[in-house]
Amino acid sequence: MQEQKFELDREINSVLATDCGSTTTKAILIEKINGEYRLVVRGEAPTTVEAPFEDVTMGARNAIREIEELTGRRFLSDQGVITPRQPDGSGVDIYMSTSSAGGGLQMMVAGVVKTMTAESAARAALGAGAIVMDVISVDDGRKPHEKIQRIRQLRPDMILLSGGIDGGTITHVAEIGELIAAAEPKPRLGIGYKLPIIYAGNKDARKHITDILGEKTDLRIVDNLRPVLETEVLGPAREEIHNLFMEHVMAQAPGYNKLMQWTPVPIMPTPGAVGACMQTAAKEYDMSVIGVDIGGATTDVFSVFGEYFNRTVSANLGMSYSICNVLLEAGISNIMRWIPFSIDEGELRNRIRNKMIRPTTIPQTLEELIIEQSIAREALRLAFEHHKSLAVGLRGVHRQRTIGDTFEQTGSDETYIDMTELGMLIGSGGCLSHAPRRAQSAMMLIDAFQPESTTMLAVDSIFMMPQLGILSSIHPKAAMQVFDRDCLVKLGTAIAPVGPSGKAEFGAPCLEVTLTVNGQTFEESVPFGSMKVIPVPQDTTAEAVIHPTRQFDVGAGYGRELKTTVNGGVVGVIIDCRGRPIVLPEDVKTRNAKLVEWFLAMNMYPEESLKKYAEV
Repeated sequence: MQEQKFELDREINSVLATDCGSTTTKAILIEKINGEYRLVVRGEAPTTVEAPFEDVTMGARNAIREIEELTGRRFLSDQGVITPRQPDGSGVDIYMSTSSAGGGLQMMVAGVVKTMTAESAARAALGAGAIVMDVISVDDGRKPHEKIQRIRQLRPDMILLSGGIDGGTITHVAEIGELIAAAEPKPRLGIGYKLPIIYAGNKDARKHITDILGEKTDLRIVDNLRPVLETEVLGPAREEIHNLFMEHVMAQAPGYNKLMQWTPVPIMPTPGAVGACMQTAAKEYDMSVIGVDIGGATTDVFSVFGEYFNRTVSANLGMSYSICNVLLEAGISNIMRWIPFSIDEGELRNRIRNKMIRPTTIPQTLEELIIEQSIAREALRLAFEHHKSLAVGLRGVHRQRTIGDTFEQTGSDETYIDMTELGMLIGSGGCLSHAPRRAQSAMMLIDAFQPESTTMLAVDSIFMMPQLGILSSIHPKAAMQVFDRDCLVKLGTAIAPVGPSGKAEFGAPCLEVTLTVNGQTFEESVPFGSMKVIPVPQDTTAEAVIHPTRQFDVGAGYGRELKTTVNGGVVGVIIDCRGRPIVLPEDVKTRNAKLVEWFLAMNMYPEESLKKYAEV
């Protein structure tokens, strides 16, 4: 990527970074203190990309001005951010920015076969930080005129076109090209500009595509996404998406041409920067990582498992504008199963609808908070299911199968996400980062993602991941030091055995755990259907000996002992013996009693209120 080639010819001791979001612009100041990079201060202000201001730099200036007031130093001049740092202490060594203002990067992707090249194109676009508005393919079941109408309607920022392996058939790729040409699409921003199109398909079809689209669009040609069926090459397409994002989308958005002159580092789309932060974290910690960012309108899920990096956007799942979609997709019964008190179905629906029409309201009572966190569990669960459906091996690949594979149900289109291998689960977004008690964030993550074996849980405390993501492209060490010390709040480790949750009896023996922390030993015997928290402080590790009964597996095999090191956190070490998948009791009274028991064990809400629910 272009930003990774950027090198600074001087040492970086102070960094100013902004993230221009759709509603808020957030600025952070990072400085080297006693040989270590730390967050000094942050500021925020409303984003000013829309009328009446229509200049994104005004919001950035206001956020940076807050930093000036808090530090008593000067960072702004009439030209922008002062760089490099001056002898009088004003300015910083480098300024950089990410952006999702003005709707972020909106793309359409097109391919020949929906489950093969079109899916690869979607992965390339999502990984580059785009919102994929639609996927068009030869076999998607729509008539040509419907596809043309759809392209005209959506007005994306750019289209990524792929299809065919190198040396394969040309006709289908040309067919998609003809459809796009017939639609004569116009870009969302910039009236007099041609729509950018990236062609990343069969190299033999390049001449045909140039003949069809070269005149009408701003056509860019990069290496094939699927040169052969067995290989997926996403890098060149993602790099070109970033370049076009800078040239077209950012250049046309109000005020961005000024912002681009402030920084020597290309502006990154916010989700692309968060993805870069996740990848750097996975590499630094040497573990598999899943991250989730739940917002008002969308939920982004990121995963890094070995060489695989994936990002998905559930554009219809969120906690305010899209909250009714969560109700629609999850169903009222799935939301009600997490609420430990009786509530009328109609009343719950009305509360959810009220949140949609008043998206900026926050819960005022304990009941409202419990309801909102129940909806959040379902939004997170649905977004993760959507992510797993796209985080798969390459489809269409021929596999050699032996007699030993006959009874195995695995295939190339199975998700590569293995929860027993997951090292860290990171949550971000208002309902996770700003939950009144950290135990609530931990419980929402556990209930929605259902981690297995031992998994570290953390939340992004103040939405710094975008700025740290762009910083990681030029200074990974600084980004990771701030990420580890100032951005992540480590909640603790979840120990969760896999077992026959639908068959085992509540109260049956499940797990014995011995933890040794700073010479002190904790021994716990936790029955099936129960939860227990052992207080192990943040930045403290504990030696754990975990012994499951024959029906359960904590990663070493059914009934086999596991010796490992677990990390503490602000919640502690959480032992979750509810089995996987979690099956809640059908009977409402039994279920409510169980929920109250779990919430009390986690110290999630005031004890007297929970006990009242249990009595009812």
